[in-house]
Amino acid sequence: MTSKLVTAILIGTCMALAACNTVRGAASDVGSAANCTQNAMHGGRC
Repeated sequence: MTSKLVTAILIGTCMALAACNTVRGAASDVGSAANCTQNAMHGGRC
């Protein structure tokens, strides 16, 4: 019983960490696109 509980906690922790990295990566991509758009509006390049 204890080993199943520990396994479930470890799996949950790994999934939570993966989700955090995914959200952080998506935010970085959106920020990069916003910077590129702003540069293009001011005559710069991406």
